[in-house]
Amino acid sequence: MSNDSGQTLVVLRHSPYGSSLSRAGIDAALAAGAFEQSVNVLFLGAGVLQLIPHQDASDIGSKNIGKNIASLPLYDIETFWVDAQATARFGIDPQVLPPQARLLDSDALRTLMCNHQHLLSF
Repeated sequence: MSNDSGQTLVVLRHSPYGSSLSRAGIDAALAAGAFEQSVNVLFLGAGVLQLIPHQDASDIGSKNIGKNIASLPLYDIETFWVDAQATARFGIDPQVLPPQARLLDSDALRTLMCNHQHLLSF
């Protein structure tokens, strides 16, 4: 993993539909990318639930957050980081994660966070 000093890391740590924080975090990352800011995204803890494919949020009157996540590469966010321990804890098969997802163990997560100048946590 390279030194990302000077970049912003958007940390998404909430489940996709319990509050507006998940959508706000994705929107912040997309906005930074739209203004050509250097930004990385980390799905941490319950935030990994946002990556489960084919979610249907219509029963709760919400839009599927997966479409927002799929648009990350359009904003030069080609890779995003995922908490490997959380995927195991929530029973998420790494094979169903988007191709841009890179699993990190707890040591690599700490290194990733330390190598960023700015952290935005949602």
